[in-house]
Amino acid sequence: MTQITNATTHRVFAATRVLRDLVAYGLASGAALALDYGLLLLFHKTLGAPYLIAAAIGFCGGLALVYALSIAVVFRDRRSVRPASEFTLFCVIGLAGLLVTEALMLLLVGRLGFDPAFAKIPTAGVVFLFNFTARRALLFSAPAAKAAA
Repeated sequence: MTQITNATTHRVFAATRVLRDLVAYGLASGAALALDYGLLLLFHKTLGAPYLIAAAIGFCGGLALVYALSIAVVFRDRRSVRPASEFTLFCVIGLAGLLVTEALMLLLVGRLGFDPAFAKIPTAGVVFLFNFTARRALLFSAPAAKAAA
């Protein structure tokens, strides 16, 4: 009976942590999205940059902010990797997210004719889920030995 209770408690604790991380990452991503969106509008609407370039600039600004918030306040666990390796993998995941962003923006704006400001909304949702899942799994979860303890 104790093993069942411990296993159930562990699952509830793990689910609670995932939910807490998801909410905190959501708030951090909201701040990053505000910066991303602001840069997209600034560069495209105000400065006249092509929408794909403006989207990339915005995405990179948001990437820098969400990394800073992720390590400072969002995730409590971190894999045992060197900070340089952690940042590199964080950026690689971000670049994969950027590819998703660019593909969705190209589809929604270039093919379907949506305004870039509107196309950014569903794009951000898809990229948020991709980034959270990849970053939590690869960077910001306890190593297996620590998680079992």
